[in-house]
Parts: sequence; C-alpha cells; structure tokens
Amino acid sequence: MRFTPQIRALEWLVANPIAHRGLHDEAMGLVENCESSFAVAMRQGFSIETDVELSKDGEAMIFHDDNVDRVLDAKGAVKSFTSAELKKMSYRQGRERIQTLAELLEQIKGKTTLVVEIKSLWDDDFTLTDRTLKVVSSYNGPVCVMSFDPTLIARAAATYPDVVRGITADRVIDPYYNILPIEKRLSMQNYWHIPFSRPHFVSFDFSQLPFQPITQFRAAGHPILTWTIHSDEQAAMARRYCDQITFENFIPAVR
Repeated sequence: MRFTPQIRALEWLVANPIAHRGLHDEAMGLVENCESSFAVAMRQGFSIETDVELSKDGEAMIFHDDNVDRVLDAKGAVKSFTSAELKKMSYRQGRERIQTLAELLEQIKGKTTLVVEIKSLWDDDFTLTDRTLKVVSSYNGPVCVMSFDPTLIARAAATYPDVVRGITADRVIDPYYNILPIEKRLSMQNYWHIPFSRPHFVSFDFSQLPFQPITQFRAAGHPILTWTIHSDEQAAMARRYCDQITFENFIPAVR
C-alpha cells in the first residue's frame, strides 16, 4: 500500500476489496445488486460496488442495465417505469425487489464503504446525477460516486464538491464508444477532462493495464481501483498497478 496524502485521505476507499454488485451468487439465491448480496458482502468484511439507474419519476434505483429484460420478469427501459412500478417487479431468480439508493444506504448504515456508479446514457442529462448526489450528500457513512461519463463527474465536482468522486474507465477502444463524438472519445482516452472532472480516483479495467495515463495519475498520488477481478491470479497481477480491486465470482483475502 502506498501512503501518499491522497491515499491517506481516502484510506476507507482502498482498505478492503470491493464486491462487484454485492457478493452475488445466483446458485445460492444471491442476486446482483440486491439486499441479500449486499448483506453477505458486509458480513464478510468487503466494501460494495453498485449501480444506479433513473426511474421515470426521477428516483435513483439500484440497478445495472438500462433495460430490465436481463434479470427481471419484465421488459422495457428502466426510465420508462416509476420507482413504485420497478419495486413491484420480480427477479428471474430469487425473491428480491429493486431498492432505491436511499434504501440501500439505510441498509448499510455506514458499516462498509459503498462505491456508486452513476450510469450514463451519454445525453448530458443530469437528473440521475443530481438525485444521486443529493441522497449521498446527507449520508454519514463512507460513500463515493463514479461514472464512465466525465461530464457527470464534472457536475458532481461543481455542485457537491465534498462528495468523493471518481472516473470509471478503460482505454476507450471498444466499438461501443463509437456512439460518442470523436472529441469526447479522445478526451476520455487521453484524460483531457481531468481539469474539469477533477476526480479523486479512477477505477480502471485491469485487463487493459498498464496504461500510461493511469500510471501518471497514480504517480501523482491518486488511488486507482481495478475491475473486474475473477481470481487470485488476476488479483495478484492487478495489485501491481492499483490500490484496491473490485472482484466477482471468487472470494479474495481481505487485506
């Protein structure tokens, strides 16, 4: 563990491995991003990563995909349903229900670190970002927000500067990014957005490390998280370039 001033200030963020969408295991009835998977992660001493999507009525919902089709017995965009409608939907496995971000914070009660990824539709709509920031700003436990979209993190820096914020990132080479203007892709790839997004940390795809901009950001003293680690072997490789791992489908040592 490095001990730069930035790392010391965010020691709670890098203290323990981070369970990706909770400690989920569908074979055991533990569904991703649900109350039971978060509870198991806390009991085992892990931090938690989760995602928020926007409901039709402007609520921050604990959910990963833009659409409900993959994990729920329903179809359609998350944003086409109200929070009440989403909470009534059933998962394909297990008996869980979707939580709001506020409900998840009430469940955790400061017992572990929570890393909240704000999902983006790349449309410069700040509704979800603003709601997420409002909810976490009044929370007393260790929490931070992050997003692939630097525009959203710049919004966080400008409106809630005391909320710890980060950039979720990779090398921006996947064809998925072709939906974005070339200027934005280049800014994300080269970290030209840093002066206005002002992230405290970066969470980077471990399979694409080392990467010079991340090496430089870390050398400047900022913590680096990596995602998503699936084995002890990957964890050992990732720790050469990061300060903490985000893991899934195996149980790392708490360190």
